[in-house]
Amino acid sequence: MAARADALGLFLIGIQDDTADAAITTDTPPVPAPPTPKGAPPLVYLITGEPSGDLLGGRLMAALRARFDGRIRFAGIGGEAMAAQGLTSRIEQRELAIMGFLEVLPRALALKRRITETVEHILHEQPAVVVTVDSWGFTGRVAEALKARGSTIPRVHYVAPMVWAWKENRKHAVAARVDHLLTLWPFEGAYFTPLGLSCTHVGHAVTESGADAGDAKVFRAAHGLPADAPLIVVLPGSRRTEVERLLPVFRATVERLAGARPNLRVVVPTVATVAETVEAAVAAWPVPVLTVRGTAEKYGAFAAANAALAASGTVSLELAMAGVPHVIAYRVNPLSALMFRVMTPLRYAGPVNILMDRLVVPELLQEHCRPDRLVDALAPLLDGGPEADAQRTALADARARLEGHDDGSTPSARAAEVIAGILERAAARS
Repeated sequence: MAARADALGLFLIGIQDDTADAAITTDTPPVPAPPTPKGAPPLVYLITGEPSGDLLGGRLMAALRARFDGRIRFAGIGGEAMAAQGLTSRIEQRELAIMGFLEVLPRALALKRRITETVEHILHEQPAVVVTVDSWGFTGRVAEALKARGSTIPRVHYVAPMVWAWKENRKHAVAARVDHLLTLWPFEGAYFTPLGLSCTHVGHAVTESGADAGDAKVFRAAHGLPADAPLIVVLPGSRRTEVERLLPVFRATVERLAGARPNLRVVVPTVATVAETVEAAVAAWPVPVLTVRGTAEKYGAFAAANAALAASGTVSLELAMAGVPHVIAYRVNPLSALMFRVMTPLRYAGPVNILMDRLVVPELLQEHCRPDRLVDALAPLLDGGPEADAQRTALADARARLEGHDDGSTPSARAAEVIAGILERAAARS
């Protein structure tokens, strides 16, 4: 593609990195922390600000509950997946799902207030460990503020900030703020261990997502979709700003595709953070659209799909696991895009392309994110041309690389084992 995707490397795994660093500060004097009551099951405080992190957090909670035979408690901030595991979130996750430096600025004071509130709650609850998941722009500031307050509660961060993609010198801040780092990619630890930060490569959680477990026949039958009708899955993102920028372009793209394919079926999976916005918008589309919620429905749609159009992010890895040919697209504020162009050395935005170090999934970003360009990229995939076959083959190779661990465990179980070790050492000292 003509677009150079290095402008948007930050979007490859949906991380809201620390673009807010210049806008959000938390300087408060240290205070002593009260002791944790004896006899109660250990309390794990989890924090995430993104739907992708919520999925990681939910699986981690399930793995910890299994590891401790249910004798464990949870508190913190999360979304639907973590709520399903029993977490009552103190903050609605949608408040924290913001991407881009300029997009963060208007919310800086509100985010600073939420950081302070979260730190106060942690110090009041005195958990045995704090586990921050992804969303480093928010969670990293919480970890920093806890340290500034003199807290000795162990701090674990799950999903390394992409220092290899943008501003490598941020690795020093990461090493200073947390006690242990759980990484998705095998090469990430090398950036942090020389700084004295303990790291464990647990593997990419997409390999346990179940993205490849959908049933096409069941999904089509459940929703009255003809078995032979072409089906496109449209994924406009999980942040309000993403959805607002991408949905008009995606609508025009779908209109053009449907104009040449009268029997085209369109499925739009959505998440709680943007569900109402997405459902209201697609209801006005001139083509029939089926909206679905929940991972089971999403993965059913993947199984039934001929192709997909997606916002750049973790969902591209899920589509790779499911073997769905797709195109990724993204738009941000032009000034934010310019900043990312200057700051990142990456050639690609999509995680599959970065993993394979070549353009497997077409990327149409910023000014190239236009209906005509998207139609040109999607049509051969949707119609099952040689481009679709070539991408499926490459996606299978990407999946094999993602499934690097061969110990029979899962990323969540490996992460839970690290946290269990911290909890058990803390219990032995008390």
